[in-house]
Amino acid sequence: MNRFQKAFGQKKPVIAMVHLGALPGSPLHDRETGLEGLVEAARADLLALQAAGFDAVMFGNENDRPYEFQVDTASTATMAYVIGRLRDEITVPFGANVLWDPMSTVALAAATGARFVREIFTGTYASDMGIWKPDAGAAMRYRDRLGCDDLAMLYNVSAEFADSLDRRSLPDRARSAVFSSIPDAVLVSGQITGEAAALSDLEAVKSVLPDTPVLANTGVKHETIADVLRVADGCIVGSALKVDGDTWKPVDPERAADFMQRARAARGEG
Repeated sequence: MNRFQKAFGQKKPVIAMVHLGALPGSPLHDRETGLEGLVEAARADLLALQAAGFDAVMFGNENDRPYEFQVDTASTATMAYVIGRLRDEITVPFGANVLWDPMSTVALAAATGARFVREIFTGTYASDMGIWKPDAGAAMRYRDRLGCDDLAMLYNVSAEFADSLDRRSLPDRARSAVFSSIPDAVLVSGQITGEAAALSDLEAVKSVLPDTPVLANTGVKHETIADVLRVADGCIVGSALKVDGDTWKPVDPERAADFMQRARAARGEG
């Protein structure tokens, strides 16, 4: 059994985001509510998502705008603190994503016992944050040095907020990343958070990677989940589960439950 199967089982997993509030040191951080505010907001979202029946959750720092390639140590430490406070209440596999810092993401996973991570590990991009050039070799070796041999690495191969400087087609870049960097899954994204990846992109990537899990990473909605799961091996969803479908609002328990009900139907479950 490979790492992806160990983390999620055999079904097409639907992974829900727990978007943490802005962390200390970031421009949008709420000093009045402080750490307890971060914990309580994350707890409310976590419990709503678990009650809705999602297969896994992933903790991320989407509110830490503007994003950084090397995050402050306080960001990773605070995320570890919040996850640690919630650890006994997490009943599903969970992952970690520290935007946009692969090494901090792996470190956070090691510190909290996360089963999987999501990041931009390969490629070179022109982005809102400047030139983006991650190092998959360093991140993978760091995982192994930290003793996280079973940590599943989910590679986003179409970065949000950016354009690839590699002029090869998306399927060719995805196929090359699998050959050279051995990801456990490949993620296909839209242009920004909450914006869908084109179904044609998912189909094109999956056609060249029949033996590698390919997931939709952004913008999956209630009305598209059936079409997405017809092509993809799972998805990651955040914005569609929020109040009014707004990325920056709390999880809406009714929207979350409706989404997962549709996902189960799409997977042929009763």
